[in-house]
Amino acid sequence: MSPLQVLDNVRLNFSPGSLDIMNVILAFVMFGIALRMNVSDFKDVIQRPKSFIVGIISQVILLPFATFLLCMALRPVLSQSVAMGMILVAACPGGNISNFITTLAKGNISLSVSLSAFSTLTCVIITPFNFSFWGNLYSNASKLVMPIEIDFWEMVRVVLILLGVPIVAGILFARYFPKVTQKLIKPMSFLSIITFVGFVIVALAANFSYFLKYIHLIGLIVILHNAAALLAGNGIGRLTRLPKPDSRSVTIETGIQNSGLGLVLIFNPRLFDGLGGMAFVAAWWGIWHIISGMGLAYFWRWKDKRNELRIKN
Repeated sequence: MSPLQVLDNVRLNFSPGSLDIMNVILAFVMFGIALRMNVSDFKDVIQRPKSFIVGIISQVILLPFATFLLCMALRPVLSQSVAMGMILVAACPGGNISNFITTLAKGNISLSVSLSAFSTLTCVIITPFNFSFWGNLYSNASKLVMPIEIDFWEMVRVVLILLGVPIVAGILFARYFPKVTQKLIKPMSFLSIITFVGFVIVALAANFSYFLKYIHLIGLIVILHNAAALLAGNGIGRLTRLPKPDSRSVTIETGIQNSGLGLVLIFNPRLFDGLGGMAFVAAWWGIWHIISGMGLAYFWRWKDKRNELRIKN
């Protein structure tokens, strides 16, 4: 029996008031993302659609598939709630800091914004579908004793409310107040990081003893999962011979997921009601992908400088 199986019976305590706070925080983060959504950013993508199509395939198809394969490979040590947490994270849209990290990595920012916009705007359908499809496939393949029931339409309803309103508000704000928006975009990137860390703290505040007790069991799995996501994005970028900045954008968009949305879904009493393994995976992913994403960005910058010095010499 895997030590992680104990998490299948852990339900994290989360009051309705705390859930409201999480919803407000997520709405703030999504509003900040929407400020970057501009029709002009899509012009370059329309003219050169290859990188955009590759990015969509990587995030919407390749990442969930790679996650399923990883779950199957780790099946002897995974519990059903941990596996479902991994699949849910992979089904979420791009993360709130992917554009910021792409800028640090000297990637194609227009491509990054376009991919974030597409995954965010379409996640109302794609997130429930991917989670339902791959979650049920894993449950059947693993012959779980207690399969997790997936309410597809309830997830659609929650995602539409949580993301739809702030995204529309952000797009309209950017359209009618462009000067103010330009001043807000950069600080909002930093605030998104701080806000998300606060988001995770709020999510785990009443359950911190559980987190400390089991995080060593989750940490390595999340690191492996995130590494697989980054490698998948980088691999498909190289395989399709994308330009270096485009390949970097696809890599980051594949490895940075909106696990904040995942946490809100997990703590929804009509969906997963704070299922322990799922919550720990989403919470730790939200912290780790910031570390791995920024680490990768600075590694690429260091590599660029080293190559520049070689050329000069």
